Amino acid sequence: MAIRPILVIPDARLRAVADPVVAVDDDIKALVSDMLETMYDAPGIGLAAPQIGVLRRVVVMDLAKEDEPAAPLVLINPEILKLSDETVVTEEGCLSIPELYYDVERPAAVTVRYTDLDGKTVDLAATERLAVCVQHELDHLDGVLYIDYLSRLKRDRVIKKFDKAAKRAAG
Repeated sequence: MAIRPILVIPDARLRAVADPVVAVDDDIKALVSDMLETMYDAPGIGLAAPQIGVLRRVVVMDLAKEDEPAAPLVLINPEILKLSDETVVTEEGCLSIPELYYDVERPAAVTVRYTDLDGKTVDLAATERLAVCVQHELDHLDGVLYIDYLSRLKRDRVIKKFDKAAKRAAG
């Protein structure tokens, strides 16, 4: 297990579409282990493989509260089957866009199909916080960031801020 660096915008890999996982093998299990350790260390409630520079369709989440035992959820090759018509507005943040939080409107419920670590196909009906987290993380697999749901003005402001920071860091 290893904590991996989390990519931050404007890293182009965050805008790439991830490739499907062909088999749940030892490499994928090691990736999942690293992703969970990285997510817990950050700390965050979700992490997609592209956020650590691995363009594979793998997502990890854990929505357990601080006083609850860990409850990791691993989604391999997830796909949304159904979105509710009802929407909810929640404040979102992202480990790849640190320290910024914005209200985002998303469907309130979602049904997702994925492969688990045992190679089994699972259908999950998610509501509330889990539904939002599932949508946020699955967006990462298609190169979509939560700031893409903001007004153009807000999104451009965020991108400009991180572009400047990247240029300063590069020297």
